Amino acid sequence: MNEMKCTSFLAEKIQSLRIAVIGDVMVDRYFYGEVKRISPEAPVPVNRVKKVDSVLGGAANVAANLSNLGCNVFVGGVTGDDDNRRILESLLTKEKIDFGGLVKSRRRSTITKMRILGASQQMLRLDFEEVGDLYPEEADQIKQWLLNLMEDGLDGIAVSDYAKGVCSDAFCQWVIRMAEAHHIPVLVDPKGPRWEKYEGCTFITPNLKEMCEAAGQTVPNEDGPVLQIAQMARERYRIRNVVVTRSEKGMTLVGEKRTVIHSPASALEVFDVSGAGDTAAAVLIAAAAGGLTLPDAVYMANRAAGIVVGKVGTYPVHRDELLQDLLNEERKLGYGFRPLSWKEVADLAQIWHKSGEKIVFTNGCFDILHVGHVSYLEKAAKLGKHLIVGLNSDASVQRLKGETRPLVHELDRARILASLACVDAVVIFHEDTPAKLIKTIRPDILVKGGDYRPDQVAGREYAGKVEIIEFEEGYSTTGLVERIAGMVREGKL
Repeated sequence: MNEMKCTSFLAEKIQSLRIAVIGDVMVDRYFYGEVKRISPEAPVPVNRVKKVDSVLGGAANVAANLSNLGCNVFVGGVTGDDDNRRILESLLTKEKIDFGGLVKSRRRSTITKMRILGASQQMLRLDFEEVGDLYPEEADQIKQWLLNLMEDGLDGIAVSDYAKGVCSDAFCQWVIRMAEAHHIPVLVDPKGPRWEKYEGCTFITPNLKEMCEAAGQTVPNEDGPVLQIAQMARERYRIRNVVVTRSEKGMTLVGEKRTVIHSPASALEVFDVSGAGDTAAAVLIAAAAGGLTLPDAVYMANRAAGIVVGKVGTYPVHRDELLQDLLNEERKLGYGFRPLSWKEVADLAQIWHKSGEKIVFTNGCFDILHVGHVSYLEKAAKLGKHLIVGLNSDASVQRLKGETRPLVHELDRARILASLACVDAVVIFHEDTPAKLIKTIRPDILVKGGDYRPDQVAGREYAGKVEIIEFEEGYSTTGLVERIAGMVREGKL
């Protein structure tokens, strides 16, 4: 896989994608309280409720994951015309999800799962639902809604089946046929052993238990047996790619032309697996819709699922934390010593700002990196938590220092800088000054070297404050160049 393509996609292209999510939308409600006595009315504990939380569940959680990744999301399904529908609308609005495809039914209620917890222990769950296939008029409304989206331009469709009624055999097949006619990839998160209704989809994402149910046999969580039943299902149902989520073993994709991809689990500590399947499905369809290769798509989905299982409760992965995770992984694997795009560094800076971590910014040509440069950068890094270096492009250096400079190409200079332990990110700018870049990053501290006054530093109005650091005496690129030229003239080189 190419981690750099993943980070570039996540920082830039993903925000232009339009994804529709269709399925069984739900509201997950949590009533947190404490239990200190037994009711005098009956031998049951009395839960004194202290907090109530409501979050998007089912297909709506897939939509929430896609929205938090930065996609433009449209959700379709059926709900009741009730108080829980209004809670659902409020949650979807907060997540900036278009719910124009949610049909209000007079014959059913909004699917809601109410959990009663005492001292973090779940005591009871109450389910509000009427299970049954869509009525013809409900199916027609959702179909027309989806056709309009397809005509306007849609990059991908996620079908989230919780066996509550929206994803009937006929409806799923209609969605898959229409998507195929419009060349739109369809991902299905399945439910139950009967996969005939998913026939012909682009991706299907069962967990190992669901995969075994569909295959009609139980196999151990080992590569060989899992590959065998996944391949059988792929051929039987004409599914282009079967992606099995395998808990601590990660994910396995079986695709066309004997394509097999194993992606190991990335989570260091697992707190809660709920919602991890929704996250993997969301990232996978977004990656596929955005044109990433299968290895890159599976890798990114697996990293996202690893983040979610480290959280408690249903949690949609956020684009900024996935981007940070991918960039950190790049560096661990030795691919991180590269300049970031302006979009990548802006997203990274936003993460650090949200975390309350102080950002330091400095800039320069850094042509022939020497001890003076390193000393200066180390001093700058000590002023905050993260150091971002703005690097003049080759064209910018040439305008500043003459046609013979730079001596080292911009990408080579960037790689050397990024490999320094004190530098967290390097970004190239093409202007004569980094003012526009500084405006994008909004650093807490702007550092400049030499004998400048703070009021002379370009971009100072976009930083928290300006610090001036003196250069190390006896070290300069110009001095090195002159020394080398002198040695050449004297015939010593």
